[in-house]
Amino acid sequence: MEGKAFQEYYPEQLSYCYGCGRLNESGLHIRSYWDGEESVCWFQPRPYHIAIPGYVYGGLIASLIDCHCTGTAAAASYRAEGRQMGTEPALRFVTASLHVDYLRPTPLGVTLEVRAAVKEIKARKVSMTATLTADGVVCAKGEVVAVKMPDNW
Repeated sequence: MEGKAFQEYYPEQLSYCYGCGRLNESGLHIRSYWDGEESVCWFQPRPYHIAIPGYVYGGLIASLIDCHCTGTAAAASYRAEGRQMGTEPALRFVTASLHVDYLRPTPLGVTLEVRAAVKEIKARKVSMTATLTADGVVCAKGEVVAVKMPDNW
């Protein structure tokens, strides 16, 4: 995708998340972008993201859905306010609820795609649905509620 990922707009002090923090050297470095009304990210699991031979660990799948959706919550809130990402005050979200349904084993060795759609935006929270696919096959679905991070964090 063109342009900066949502996570690249996070203020420096909020860029250390294991899943999406650009300043976490050991992190996953999840990067999310708009694709029309949906958001999308891609991730190539490494061999050590294994559950059993040939398949991705479920915790990684949950992390991908989680961090992609919190980034989407921020981007959607900027959109809803008619603001450009990165403008002050910064909008940053954390997970209030994460539900993942694992529909089938997710294979290692292929790029995973996570897509999210915003269901509802309220004053402090954003509700979303997400799907994780491997080679066009839906392997997991998620629902995430993200809440605006308090200013004093």
